[in-house]
This record gives sequence, C-alpha cells and structure tokens, in this order.
Amino acid sequence: MADTPKTEVPGIDGIQKSVEKQISELRKEIAKINKSLTDRSLDLVAEATDTAHGVIEGASMRTSRAARQLRSQAQSVSEAARENPATTGAVIGLAGLVGFIIGFAIAKGSNDQGGRWY
Repeated sequence: MADTPKTEVPGIDGIQKSVEKQISELRKEIAKINKSLTDRSLDLVAEATDTAHGVIEGASMRTSRAARQLRSQAQSVSEAARENPATTGAVIGLAGLVGFIIGFAIAKGSNDQGGRWY
C-alpha cells in the first residue's frame, strides 16, 4: 500500500482548552459591552433629568407669570365693576338674556314632540 499522509488531529484536551479560551474572551467582551451600556444609560438618565428640570423650571416661571397677569386683570375687572355698578348689572343681565335665548332656541330646535313641553 501506498503511504498516505496522515493529518494530525488535535486531541480533545486541545479542543477543550481552545473552546474555554474563546468562552473566556467572549465573557470579557460581554462584560465590556455591559459596562459601556451601563455608562451610556447613566449618561442618558442624567441628561434626561437635566432636561426635565429645565422644562419644569420654565413651566413654573410661565405659570407664575400667567398667575400674576390673571390676578392683575381680575383686579382691574373688579375695580371697574365697583366703579360702574349699573353698567356691570346691565352687562350681566344682557349676558343672562342672551344665554336664555340661545338655550330656548336650542330646546325649540331639538324638540321632537311638535312644540309640547310636557
């Protein structure tokens, strides 16, 4: 028979050591990725917190300004009503009359019983 070259097959111990080394390297890479993700997450949380604080401060300032303006306008209306009680009464009466007429028109238009109120 002819001589055929035999390829050397590494032993089971060599394969096992190679696989264990690869697993060890993969674990190190996963640990690095986890650390990187944790650091990035912490950065994002800090950034979101800062943004939220800024938004809350801005909203608080706008709300405070709006409340001051509303108080000022309410005080102006109150003073005008005190200075002109007859005009105030007439405006309120007119608003009530307009509201009554609108309500009556809506009720009349949606009445399905042909004008009966009972």
